[in-house]
Amino acid sequence: MTSAASTDTREAARAALRELVGRSDADFHDGQYEAIEALVEGRRRALVVQRTGWGKSAVYFVATLLLRRQGAGPTVLVSPLLALMRDQIAAAERAGVRAVAINSTNAHEWTDVLGQLDRDEVDVLLVSPERLNNPAFREQQLPALVRRIGMLVVDEAHCISDWGHDFRPDYRRLRDLIAQMPADVPVLATTATANSRVVADVAEQLGSLQAGGDLRGDSGAEPVLTIRGPLARTSLRLGVLRLRDSASRLAWLLSHLDDLPGSGIIYTLTVAAAVDTARLLRDHGHDVRAYTGQTDTEERAESEGMLKRNEVKALVATSALGMGFDKPDLGFVLHLGAPSSPVAYYQQVGRAGRASESADVLLLPGVEDRDIWHYFATASMPDRERAERVIGALGDAPISTPALEAMVDIRRTPLELLLKVLDVDGAVRRVQGGWVATGEPWTYDAERYERIAAERLAEQQHMIEYEQTDGCRMEFLQRSLDDDTAAPCGRCDNCAGGWFPREIGESASTQAAESLDRVGIPIEPRRAWPTGADRLEVPAKGRIPADEQAGEGRALARLTDLGWGGALREIFAAGAPDAAVTPQLLQACIRVLAGWEWEARPVAVVAMPSRSHPLLVDALARGLADVGRLPYLGALDPVAGGPTGGPGGNSVFRLAGLWDRFSAQHLDVPSGPVLLVDDLVDSRWTMTVAARVLRQAGASQVLPFALALRG
Repeated sequence: MTSAASTDTREAARAALRELVGRSDADFHDGQYEAIEALVEGRRRALVVQRTGWGKSAVYFVATLLLRRQGAGPTVLVSPLLALMRDQIAAAERAGVRAVAINSTNAHEWTDVLGQLDRDEVDVLLVSPERLNNPAFREQQLPALVRRIGMLVVDEAHCISDWGHDFRPDYRRLRDLIAQMPADVPVLATTATANSRVVADVAEQLGSLQAGGDLRGDSGAEPVLTIRGPLARTSLRLGVLRLRDSASRLAWLLSHLDDLPGSGIIYTLTVAAAVDTARLLRDHGHDVRAYTGQTDTEERAESEGMLKRNEVKALVATSALGMGFDKPDLGFVLHLGAPSSPVAYYQQVGRAGRASESADVLLLPGVEDRDIWHYFATASMPDRERAERVIGALGDAPISTPALEAMVDIRRTPLELLLKVLDVDGAVRRVQGGWVATGEPWTYDAERYERIAAERLAEQQHMIEYEQTDGCRMEFLQRSLDDDTAAPCGRCDNCAGGWFPREIGESASTQAAESLDRVGIPIEPRRAWPTGADRLEVPAKGRIPADEQAGEGRALARLTDLGWGGALREIFAAGAPDAAVTPQLLQACIRVLAGWEWEARPVAVVAMPSRSHPLLVDALARGLADVGRLPYLGALDPVAGGPTGGPGGNSVFRLAGLWDRFSAQHLDVPSGPVLLVDDLVDSRWTMTVAARVLRQAGASQVLPFALALRG
């Protein structure tokens, strides 16, 4: 029997829901009110696993309104993406919920926000997971907030999982936050992509989930309510189109983009692919924009708005737009290259058809997908030796990240990630002024990371199987997410036949081939020495003198490029043999030089003494000299065994391994510009140091040239 209180709660919740969605006839989907009731009346913990577009945000906004009416404090909503935050604040305002955000982009508003919190004028505080570990926030605001918190919401909770370990390590810190909260504070975790493994991972990280998917509070009194619904998206029409190469995929897109319904998102696997694809489409009359993690915050917000208003046909995006973005009538999602797991794929295709009867989802996989998956899967995994090096360098006195970078041979971005992982593990701590060691024992969890690596490989294989299956594609995705309600959809290309055209226009093929054949990437010169070089006995600081600098250089292409990047990835693949440059590559390099608008033509060619590809570099340098009818002076001499260390790495250590390791004494260096040839440019320090040597030997300018630019 339903109690009067329960009836009142339902009616109040329904009224709030109608305010939120702006419809007087709106009612709850299966499971929505059950979650709200558990949070508001039972003050329980709930895990909601529901399809994208189901309305998870309605649950926590309605629950917040009801809890606030009961006198509860503000809801703290931990949200992973800025795009998601913007949409959530807009949705909250429609329902009369006073929502504010604290994140890296609105530091100028933090004082006002904190004042609003003190005056109890905030219903929902949205924070990024990183903000929870900001020293000032953690020490000055968080304790008071924990005492007053009315509800904790963890959105996109799969990020807690080690599936998202390299996405946001700070998500794993939520376990500590929950431990600090009063036991009667309700907790809601929401996601659309929690397969059984991810649920187990969430359990491991939060420390409050029991085996089998039950969640218990610290008191152990009440199991968490798990509300799991069917993940089928009846509005989506899934398909896979396998084409032979990148040129064919781009040509198909040029031929058929305008045929796709409404406006949508075109996903790529790399920043370079997003930028290059957007440029190609714009050059041929399509109204699109690139959207990546490197896009300015203001431009990203502008692009999101333009897509929502149908002012562009598509955003060409990386996974930076993969979660949280809400355009209910998004007409299509297209992938140029497959994400590395069904989990990620479901998240991204879930942007489409959220409030429409039909939306098209098409995957165009590429042969290079596996290589890209491998790169991203391994680039951010913690390394035992590096971790121990960082812990050993820290003590009781705070050391800033730039200063620490000068002490350990790790680049800034992976160093910052490693510090976050170690912080979550309790080995280091972020304080005002930098980082300190906690003194707590730390052990490299090899078993865990091996498990993560194995699971990622398994998920990659599942994605390959999705591409190749002759069964229902939606059913396949559901089963990959452990949805036991999975059944044939009747709409995908395997259920109902291919719904997408396959023909490619001849002019589009020509245009795509020309775009992919584009050559020439600038190599920006270094203008200053890295801070802290003197610690490694390198007598260099401040700006590099103008008469010792390299000029702007050129590379044939990036390793990640869709066009020449494929051929270059084969050359630089692990275990690939050293060999002379092919005629095709040499001709492409000549085209780069022909289009190089240098102030003065080079008068000689010098090669780098390559440790990994001596045949390649020598043949390339000689070939360019012959075609340009320039004297080939030979290679710089290695000194004291030549450079030490490997490519990339921390700038200070990389410079130290190169300093005084080259000589031009045996070369008859002319007074004019010199073309300096190498195979691969990564950190740019090799070219910087070698250019300095040549400038000191008499060259008036040094123009670096390389086959490939890493990135």
